[in-house]
Amino acid sequence: MRVLVVEDHAKLALAIAAVLRREGMAADVAFDGADALAKADVNRYDVIVLDRDLPGIHGDEVCRKLASGWSGGRILMLTASATIEDRVEGLGLGADDYLPKPFDIAELVARIHALARRARAAVPPVLTRGDLRLDPARREATRAGRTLDLSPKEFAVLQLLLEAQGAVVSAEELLERAWDELADPFTNAVKMTISRLRAKLGDPPVIKTVAQAGYRI
Repeated sequence: MRVLVVEDHAKLALAIAAVLRREGMAADVAFDGADALAKADVNRYDVIVLDRDLPGIHGDEVCRKLASGWSGGRILMLTASATIEDRVEGLGLGADDYLPKPFDIAELVARIHALARRARAAVPPVLTRGDLRLDPARREATRAGRTLDLSPKEFAVLQLLLEAQGAVVSAEELLERAWDELADPFTNAVKMTISRLRAKLGDPPVIKTVAQAGYRI
């Protein structure tokens, strides 16, 4: 899952991004509206966490543009105002959810997960393929009843492959969806992660390399 955090208070933005990365998400950060729109123009985000009170291009205008087709991701709007009127207005701008500040970080993470499920094509809450089982909500993966000790990136890659339901997922898409903007596009991180994942999944092999195309379960 890839998330864009748009917040002009740098300390808060970076703290949110750090938590999301620990949760296994790829998190990019923008500190103003113009940067947010620029990043949404070139990256595909599952969820955009958007502060309403942004300098420069106001969060309301950013929300309108994102909701009008600039991005296919769901929008979670943050604001220091908790009145019903502001919440209704924010949702009317195109936001999918609304969270007043201050907020509990656990609730923020839960709302992001909920919005991401709505952003994706319909997939079951628990992903299975043969004896392989992955529960994104509980962050648990098993094979033949054996718990798999996966890193956040390994978990994210396995989730993307299972969500594809047997279709091929390219290395480029895996890099785009499971890594953030700090990732080197020429890195071999995807190949190395797949290799470690295969070792942890054990035999018989379940991840197939499709020449010149990518990987599939």
